[in-house]
Amino acid sequence: MNRYGIEIPIVNSPALDPEFVPLGAFNKAFLREAKKPVGIAVERADAQMASVRTFIRGTDSSLEADRYYIDRLVKTLLWMKGGFRIFVSGDRGIYDYLCEAYSSGGARDFDNHFMAYVFERPFEVLYVDELPEERDCPQAAGGHLDGCRIGFDAGGSDRKVSAVMDGKSVYDEEVVWFPKLNSDPDYHYEGIVAALKSAAAHLPRVDAVGVSSAGIYINNRTMRASLFLQVPDDAFDSKVKDIYIRAITDTFGSIPFEVANDGDVSALAGMISLGEANVLGIAMGTSEAAGYVDGEGRITGWLNELAFVPVDAAEGAMRDEWSGDIGCGVKYFSQDSVIKLAPRAGIELDPALSPAEKLKVVQRLMEADDPAAASVYASIGVYLGHTLAFYYDLYRMRHVLLLGRVMSGKGGDLILSEAKRVLEQEYPEAAANVLPSLPDERFRRVGQSAAAASLPRINKD
Repeated sequence: MNRYGIEIPIVNSPALDPEFVPLGAFNKAFLREAKKPVGIAVERADAQMASVRTFIRGTDSSLEADRYYIDRLVKTLLWMKGGFRIFVSGDRGIYDYLCEAYSSGGARDFDNHFMAYVFERPFEVLYVDELPEERDCPQAAGGHLDGCRIGFDAGGSDRKVSAVMDGKSVYDEEVVWFPKLNSDPDYHYEGIVAALKSAAAHLPRVDAVGVSSAGIYINNRTMRASLFLQVPDDAFDSKVKDIYIRAITDTFGSIPFEVANDGDVSALAGMISLGEANVLGIAMGTSEAAGYVDGEGRITGWLNELAFVPVDAAEGAMRDEWSGDIGCGVKYFSQDSVIKLAPRAGIELDPALSPAEKLKVVQRLMEADDPAAASVYASIGVYLGHTLAFYYDLYRMRHVLLLGRVMSGKGGDLILSEAKRVLEQEYPEAAANVLPSLPDERFRRVGQSAAAASLPRINKD
């Protein structure tokens, strides 16, 4: 397979998407003849830095390939780790290209404005002679079981809360709500407070509160979250950014609390279940959600928005409607992937159905051992095998927990088996080090809200 004049050897291609070009395989093929040093660093909150020293080919004939490789590298860094400032060293041409791409109206205008909003800083690209060094500030990822705790998990269709005493859940509650449809931030606030009070009624006291919530959180503040999709910008700034801080302190006063992305809390729950750290959790549902707990059992503070990390280098890769980019994980590891592939397998889906209903149609066929449905899930498994090797290059994770409705039932089993097969055949190093699995009963018993309860440390002073 050829891209920008670079030959990319691929043994396994998805049967329903033979044009798929694994980005990790493209990167390796590109770097074989890349000799000119280039440095890229991305700065995020609290002067944390993701820093990569790499190479380009640096010739006139390789200009397109060089730009494409750097474009995908920067995109990956931004959505994996986050950042509002890009540093470039080693090549002025690459710097000029990134300045243009990340300018207002440029090819990466969406990324520019998104990151500027999240980090509340103007987005900029700088050329430097000396690249800043890597700097992370990971935090202990919970696992605190002492005392009387509340764990709250905010989902798009229901909210869950747990009351936990010395590591044992004494009360759990699940309530249907509609946060994505409601524009009044007081609706969200009152729902959160109601859940906290419900759990508190089953505890002699409340020592700490942990929150698991979809979205991007920095210093316990909500920077972006689909839960508040309908809330106007002015109300978001005044009432949503600090919504969890207000809800907890208004209800319980000054107690320890922690707010974390639900993907990170899933990875934390996996770590508690497995009894081991270095866990990447990937949930394939409405989108691709992810979280990571490092080898020392810490949450990194990275965005881990793998839905917008590119995975397919094919020229005709599917476009994401929100970001406008092509080849990103959301179209390969979510219900969108099933819906994309089903017609290619000869499965007709009623356009009047919702995406979730279309997924259920294919799931029912799969449970009935329909070969067309099996080809859909097998193709996603091939996507995943190639991409887990790419994620391994990024995270060096040991465990991968595969979650979400796309991974349920026989379809999930087939995705997992195909991913393992591709890893073993094409990526022996990753296959030897990465253990992908589905959640077991022990993981399910831990529960998202109960794991969230373990996030904050209780001060012993």
